Amino acid sequence: MINIIWMVLLVGGIIIGVFTGNTQAVTDALMSNADTAVELSMGLIGMMALWLGLMKIAEEAGLVKLIGNALKPVMKFLFPDVPKDHPAMGSMVMNIAANILGLGNAATPLGIKAMKELQDLNEEKDTASNAMCMFLAINTSSVTLVASSVIAYRLAAGSKNPAEIIGPTLVATIASTLAAIVAVKIFEKFSKNKKTKVVANDTLVTSKED
Repeated sequence: MINIIWMVLLVGGIIIGVFTGNTQAVTDALMSNADTAVELSMGLIGMMALWLGLMKIAEEAGLVKLIGNALKPVMKFLFPDVPKDHPAMGSMVMNIAANILGLGNAATPLGIKAMKELQDLNEEKDTASNAMCMFLAINTSSVTLVASSVIAYRLAAGSKNPAEIIGPTLVATIASTLAAIVAVKIFEKFSKNKKTKVVANDTLVTSKED
């Protein structure tokens, strides 16, 4: 589906560019953004190598376990299906911590690693588990207390007060995160009720056949 959406956007942009006489602008944009994509990919490789290495050091030093224990009550409520000592829990804790500090580039490799580890726990490989949905929702809601990356961008752009976004960021992130958690928990409840009804019906049918 994503491939189809991107194809529609790409073809639509080219067609509109031709009909509006902006073919050269479309060509220039394609070439410049292709260079940007390569630079971004190469930079992400280095960032993933760095933070995955630091993650491994943190695991061996016991830092991840320490942070996990501190956040245990919250993480247990959000991810009841994930064992407390599973590597996925540590990856999620570090990912959320990086997002809280506004380090989006650092959070990306940790988030990818956490998703892979959650998939290992997932019994239905073709369907996202509740833990995967919750983790994705929290990341999508943009948990950020200090938007350090945005502050750096504003400073580079010449802002006189780059840190003034901290207040609005706190309000926005609290609202979006609470909304994401409540939505996932509601859908989890409906999903459990649906599975219970299916199991009950199957049991009823089996008993009749017997």
